[in-house]
Amino acid sequence: MAGDPIIRLRDVEKSYGPASAPARVLRGVSLEVGSGEFVALMGESGSGKSTLLNIVGALDVADRGHVEVAGVRYGEAKERALARLRNVDIGFVFQAFNLIEHLTCLDNVCLPASFSRGKSPAEVQERGKEVLGRVGLADVAGRKPGTLSGGQKQRVAIARALFQRPRILLCDEPTGNLDSHTGGEVIEFFRELNERDGVTLVIVTHEQRISSAAERIVSIRDGVIEDESAGAPAAKEAAST
Repeated sequence: MAGDPIIRLRDVEKSYGPASAPARVLRGVSLEVGSGEFVALMGESGSGKSTLLNIVGALDVADRGHVEVAGVRYGEAKERALARLRNVDIGFVFQAFNLIEHLTCLDNVCLPASFSRGKSPAEVQERGKEVLGRVGLADVAGRKPGTLSGGQKQRVAIARALFQRPRILLCDEPTGNLDSHTGGEVIEFFRELNERDGVTLVIVTHEQRISSAAERIVSIRDGVIEDESAGAPAAKEAAST
């Protein structure tokens, strides 16, 4: 069951292009996500899902509105606080994996340590091996990403996202480049991560399988939240009470 809101958006607007003819992508979006909640963001291409996710992750800036994540108010926070939020409190998983091809898988997983202090090189390596093992890839630590399958690459990317033990995991079409079987394994891992570790999950997806695993489905159309509904876990819990 979700706790107090860890993500708060109120009247968020975002446009791109020239001021004379801006393309409005988000039109006054308000949304709260509870700590430990699993939310699927769904909508057609161009509906504003990825833009909304990027604003939550402090990768993009809203034109107007209030954004607060893990107690950090974006409009008031200094860049150092936002950088720490991106590196420590939030993990990112993308459709394209975004692995660095000339680095080993272990070095890719350990990249977040480059932006923070406090761990010795030995501790960094130990943590990297730990999260690779968590996603079932302890045996690929010394290999380069180019030698892996798509599913393995995505699991390495997930391990990298988990390196700093984030409270929030933001995922943009994480199964979009995977076959049905491998995508199912990734979805099951996300479900386990949410249920066992209490990680807050917000996943942009077109896939019904992910929305079925989520507690709540938020549908976006033309930059506006069109509908919110309970996902399978929430519906199951409600039926049992």
